[in-house]
Formats: sequence, C-alpha cells, structure tokens
Amino acid sequence: MFANTQEELNKFAKYVIKQARTNLTKGKKNASKRLYDSLDYDLNVSKNSFSLEFIMEDYGMFLDEGVRGADSVYPESANSRFEYSGRFKMIPVASLDKWVIRRGIKGVRDEKGRFIKRDSLKYAIAKSIYSKGIKASMFFTKPFEKAFLNLPPELIEAFALDIDDLLDFTT
Repeated sequence: MFANTQEELNKFAKYVIKQARTNLTKGKKNASKRLYDSLDYDLNVSKNSFSLEFIMEDYGMFLDEGVRGADSVYPESANSRFEYSGRFKMIPVASLDKWVIRRGIKGVRDEKGRFIKRDSLKYAIAKSIYSKGIKASMFFTKPFEKAFLNLPPELIEAFALDIDDLLDFTT
C-alpha cells in the first residue's frame, strides 16, 4: 500500500537532505563532516499509515535553530527554544579541541610576545559562545520549508490513488 505516496515522499526527503548538505558546505559549517554524514531520513510505510522522520546528529538542532546567549542574542536566533542559561551550561572546552585544529585557529601573541596556549584559546571561544550564543544557520529548516510548501500535486494525487487502492482492498 501507499506505493505512489512512498515514491513522492522519498523524492521530498532526498531533496531536503541534499539541500541541507549543500547549505552546510556553503555555510562553512562542515568542519568534521559528522553532521553532513549523519543527515538521513526514515520513511516507514505500513498497510494503513506512513511516517517520515529526518535524522541528524543531536547538535544539528542547535546549529540549525541557533542558541540564545546568556548575555546577548543574534537576531537570527531570537526565536530559538535553546539558550545558554539554566539547563544549558557552557559547552565543554575539550569539545573545541579538534574543531580549533580543523579550522586552523591559532592564538595571537600577548604583550610579551608569547602565543596564547590552545587551552586558553578554547576557553575564550567557549566563553564567547556561552555569552553570545550560536547564530541560527537554518541549514535544514529552509530547504524543508521550501520543499514542504512546494509539495507537488503528484503527492496529493498519489495519496488519493493509494487511498482508492486501500478502499478497494478493504471492501
């Protein structure tokens, strides 16, 4: 059952995933490729129902929707349901280690000509993220909304054909 609907929903999901991956790459939000590689969907079709679920690394929600900072908020993240205060503490400094290396971020020299240690640099970045928050990238939301608003009439027709088949089958 729902073969026609399944085909159209597969097209929809593949489009959303492809555009979300493109947005990650173009937005330079693809340092480790973990989030990029984790983007997927799960379409379940049974004889009388169907469901479509998108899958990604947990931190993808924060990158997509943004996080309001403890002291200030990016305008793009103003409506985010996430914020740094209460249950969301400062991100672990250790989690920034590989990110700093992949991005090639190096400390600057202090007044005495010494480089800032990497641990100090990571702490300063974590403190800044906690204070300012994370700017919403909408890497997933934009393609999903665009694709959803432009769902083809073929999907409605396919669903109608599948419902007709279901009714013929059950009567």
